[in-house]
Amino acid sequence: MDVTPLVKAGQQILQSYSAGRFRVSGVVYEGALIVLPEATQRWDFAGAVEELGEADFEPLIEQASEIDVILLGCGTAIQFLPSSLKNALKARGLNIEVMDTGAACRTYNVLMADGRRVAAALLPF
Repeated sequence: MDVTPLVKAGQQILQSYSAGRFRVSGVVYEGALIVLPEATQRWDFAGAVEELGEADFEPLIEQASEIDVILLGCGTAIQFLPSSLKNALKARGLNIEVMDTGAACRTYNVLMADGRRVAAALLPF
């Protein structure tokens, strides 16, 4: 699905992803990434999903009032967050939906084009 015509000028769109690399609005990024409709930033996390902690989500916690849902891309397969971490993040205002990174990229584009307040926290495969 080509969502490009539905994207407002200046919004971030995930154009492609591959092993360790993402292309967002014409810019190539390596490693983990946080994508919001207005901005993309490197995510200072280089571990596996099971190593994630509340502090790793601090860049998103700071913007929790601006985000309805965060799509956590876990690499090639879904790896669920421990319920204690998911509950702690929810208490801080973050609603996390876990999926593989490819699904997170596609879902982000659709929700963003639909005008939803979405963010993607993406781990490379």
